[in-house]
Amino acid sequence: MDLVVSKVNKVIGKIAVSGDKSISHRSIMLGGIAENETHVHNLLLSEDVKNTINCLGKLGVIVEQQNDITVVKGMPPKHYKPYYGQLDAGNSGTAVRLLLGLISGSNNSYCFTGDHSLKSRPMKRITDPLKEMGANISFVEKNNLLPIIIKGGNLQAINYKLPVASAQVKSAIILAGLQSTGTTVIEEPEVTRDHTEIMVNHFGGKIEKDETFIKIEGSQKLVGNEVFVPGDISSAAFLIVLALISPKSELLIENVGLNPTRTGIIDALKSMGANIEIISEKVSNGERYGHLMVKNSNLIGTTIEGNIIPRLIDEIPILAVAATFAEGKTIIRNAEELKVKESNRIEMMVTQLRKMRAKIEETEDGMIIEGPTKLKGSVVDSGADHRIAMALAIAGMMAEGQTKVLGSSCISISFPEFEDILKKIIR
Repeated sequence: MDLVVSKVNKVIGKIAVSGDKSISHRSIMLGGIAENETHVHNLLLSEDVKNTINCLGKLGVIVEQQNDITVVKGMPPKHYKPYYGQLDAGNSGTAVRLLLGLISGSNNSYCFTGDHSLKSRPMKRITDPLKEMGANISFVEKNNLLPIIIKGGNLQAINYKLPVASAQVKSAIILAGLQSTGTTVIEEPEVTRDHTEIMVNHFGGKIEKDETFIKIEGSQKLVGNEVFVPGDISSAAFLIVLALISPKSELLIENVGLNPTRTGIIDALKSMGANIEIISEKVSNGERYGHLMVKNSNLIGTTIEGNIIPRLIDEIPILAVAATFAEGKTIIRNAEELKVKESNRIEMMVTQLRKMRAKIEETEDGMIIEGPTKLKGSVVDSGADHRIAMALAIAGMMAEGQTKVLGSSCISISFPEFEDILKKIIR
């Protein structure tokens, strides 16, 4: 399916975005190893999260909808059922990487696979520490890539320094550490999103944090709990940028997650002169959330680098779009991790925005964008990457003429209501 968009006049309204993808994954996984039931409110039922549910369902974890509540009936991984087929994570790196850590406490052998995109993404960053902890892991076809066969059990705690800042790697080790003997210590080079640590505490687990060090006691039992999933700030980012760059626009986005490890996009946009106001901040199950009032703003170029990058890594594609409408030069550095996402997001954004006449160039670890630019509608390719597809759609809504985004069906991976919400707010 291809998405066709045209230039919009302005954006006005009040909306809520889908539940946070990261928190949704973790609520299902931690509920899947916890005693008693877990009740999840506002779960994101995107393709990625459905893949997590499907994988755990094949291991005996029951996940069912009861009206608007998702009920998870979990069990310790040592009691998971054998499964002799392949556990397919689809496009979801979060699903496969965290599930590898979670089921490393099981004595059964399982095989994980994914779609073409996921099969090209590196896995040794996960399998190396899990092997150190005692998991038996082998690559079926190519070293460092899916499919992977894993057999766990009898895990031992480790001290591990992450070679790259990665919430997925950290979370996999945490999930394995909960089931190991001893105390696991993780050191992060930069602070990354901490939804796993927050949710472990919410489920009655013990986990300690000290700056960039995390300590997890082994042999822990978690207890199911109530979880409210706030709106996904990574999804909201596309609407925030559209409202900022559309003339005379004003948009209220309700109940958006405001976890400090995820709000780098707000900080970066504010440094560019964005008019974004946080209203009615609250806390539920340890996670901050609130309303965002966003108004059209005259953005200015800036340099985005260093420890803010892990806090906005998923938002860099839409940040690049914002930069094309900012006065002056915007430089994005230290974003090498974008090269091993669902696509090489640096290369993709540079190549596709150039088709729309953006002044943008690729660097070794990021990009340089000159603005403001009058974009011209074009035929652009998402590369089957949901965040690229949405970023290009937003660019197309500010371009002269019509823009066709090829392969836009991938948007359902993280934000299935994207088009429906746009229809409500575009004027």
